[in-house]
Amino acid sequence: MWESETESVSGRDFGNGVLSASEHGVKTDSFEQKGQSWYVATDIPSDLLVQIEDVSFHLHKYPLLSRSGKMNRMIYESRGAELSKISLDELPGGPEAFELAAKFCYGIAIDLSATNISGLRCAAEYLEMTEDLEEGNLIFKTEAFLSYVVLSSWRDSILVLKSCEKLSPWAENLQIVRRCSESIAWKACANPKGIKWQYTGKPTKVSSPNWNQMKDSSPSRNQQVVPPDWWFEDVSILRIDHFVRVITAIKVKGMKHELIGAAIMQYAAKWLPGLIKEGSGLADDGSNISNGINGTSSGSWRGGLHMIVAGSGDEVPSVQAKDQRMIVESLISIIPQHKDSVSCSFLLRLLRMANMLKVAPALITELEKRVGMQFEQATLADLLIPSYNKSETMYDIDLVQRLLEHFIVQEQTESSSPSSYPFSDKHMHDGIQRGTHLNAKMRVARLVDSYLTEVSRDRNLSLTKFQVLAEALPDSARTCDDGLYRAIDSYLKKAH
Repeated sequence: MWESETESVSGRDFGNGVLSASEHGVKTDSFEQKGQSWYVATDIPSDLLVQIEDVSFHLHKYPLLSRSGKMNRMIYESRGAELSKISLDELPGGPEAFELAAKFCYGIAIDLSATNISGLRCAAEYLEMTEDLEEGNLIFKTEAFLSYVVLSSWRDSILVLKSCEKLSPWAENLQIVRRCSESIAWKACANPKGIKWQYTGKPTKVSSPNWNQMKDSSPSRNQQVVPPDWWFEDVSILRIDHFVRVITAIKVKGMKHELIGAAIMQYAAKWLPGLIKEGSGLADDGSNISNGINGTSSGSWRGGLHMIVAGSGDEVPSVQAKDQRMIVESLISIIPQHKDSVSCSFLLRLLRMANMLKVAPALITELEKRVGMQFEQATLADLLIPSYNKSETMYDIDLVQRLLEHFIVQEQTESSSPSSYPFSDKHMHDGIQRGTHLNAKMRVARLVDSYLTEVSRDRNLSLTKFQVLAEALPDSARTCDDGLYRAIDSYLKKAH
């Protein structure tokens, strides 16, 4: 526990005609609350009313002026000592932060914690409680607590970053957001093998690691293996802009792109209701959830993590449409550029929501290109995206056409790129590469034929659109034309 100084504030001469060294400090041990008003427990009548929102503080000028440059200046600029009321509605942290700051000015011990430190730090900056006025003033105290207590703790760093949501732009300007984000990123990227874990007692749920109890010895046989995604649930409670800051910092530190992608998918599942199918995990087949994540199976992390910061993981946040659009746009911008960072099913569902929410066209185009990179992984259900642009057709045929074009361009780019393999291995590599591309094209051909069969039932589908989509792939992509014939037969039956 960090406490303020408990000594009473002595008089000081600031040379502004308001205070003099002969004035005495006000001694008190506590504040008293009556309704929406706070009073100092002392026999000396208050001479200053500070109003913050709907809360009133009946205080004394001298204790505040002795440690707050802003309060000192406000009194001085009033051209006299008759100012008896001040309104501080713009004070960051609100009445709760000012209550602690005022107690500090009176020498009352205050408890600093992860839940109040960010608001109090911002309030101290607003009130200009610097070392120029008093050694060990509130800015110094709160900075020390942030640096040496909060940033060394995983849990506290998360809590403080969460509390910064109501403190813009102060928390940003004071680098609280940046420091917490980097602290979280460093801990998420640290080797979990050197961390002693605390478990809740339930086999499928774990708490975050205890960062103050590092261990050098090898884990015992009874100790469970630390899952590489232990940090997902905790960072998923953050507001989207702060989540982006954390993920960006994690990228800089070189974490595997598959793990970053899985964290993004979990965040999307939490904050974008309806994006993920019920009971399906983060992908229909679950293939990308665990791919490359230190060999962790998809079932091992779907059991759920213990949410140590925000309570039960069953809580579902309520997100407005404009906020959903911001979330979608932000997630698109931070998805790692590597292929297979996230599943194709996830990308297509994100694309569906992006179209519905009218996301920025440039971001939609970027997302379409990403889908084209791994289009062979898509399923028919993923492609049946309703048309949100008042198109005549039920499904967005033009979108699928663009996705197919991106896939073809990507395939051509990869097949024409020069190989970096040694000459002795080049023929073998080229053969494998051609086989991979051919298999991808065949899977896409089967997918397109199934899609054509499904959308052919729409009487508003024009022959031109049907034909363009059917002929988009080269003949070599189809070893059998049965699927295409079925689609044509279905179209002719519905069209006439």
